[in-house]
Amino acid sequence: MAELTAPFIDYMARGGDVLWGILFVTILLWCVIIERLWYLYYEYPSALRDRVEIWSNRQDHSSWYALYQRRQLISETECLMLKNMKIIPTFIALLPLLGLLGTVTGMIQVFEVMANLGTGNPRAMANGVSAATIPTMSGMLVAIAAIPFWTWVDRRHKTEVNRLQELISLD
Repeated sequence: MAELTAPFIDYMARGGDVLWGILFVTILLWCVIIERLWYLYYEYPSALRDRVEIWSNRQDHSSWYALYQRRQLISETECLMLKNMKIIPTFIALLPLLGLLGTVTGMIQVFEVMANLGTGNPRAMANGVSAATIPTMSGMLVAIAAIPFWTWVDRRHKTEVNRLQELISLD
C-alpha cells in the first residue's frame, strides 16, 4: 500500500497546500456528479412513472385546476432533477481559480528563494516553480474532465422535462 500512496503524497507535497483544497473540491464535485447520475438512471424513472400515472388517473385534463396540477407535477419533477445541479458548474469554475491561487503561492516561494539565495540556486527555485504549475494543471485537468459530465447531465435534465411535458399532455 505504501508503494501506491508514496507517489500521491509526493505529488501533493510538490504542489503545495492549495493542492489539498483542489483535491477536496474535486471529491465534492465528483460526489455530486455521481449522485446526479445515480438519480437520473435509478430514481428518476420511477418518479416519472409516478407522475405520469397521477396524470393518467385524472378524469379531467382540461380545466384550469387540471392545468395547475399538470404544471405542479412538472415543476416538482424538475425540482428533483435540479437538486445539486447548480453546484456542479460552480465547482468546475472554482477549480481553475484554486489552481491560479496555487500558482501565486508557488511564485511567492520562488521570489522568496530569489530574495534569500539569489538566482544562483536553480534547484531551490524549482520547488517553487513546481508548486506554481502543479495546482494550475490539476485544477484545469479536473475541470476539463468534469465539463462533459455536467453537460450531459444538464442536457438530460432538459430532455426529460420536455419528455414529461409530452407524456402528461392535455389530451
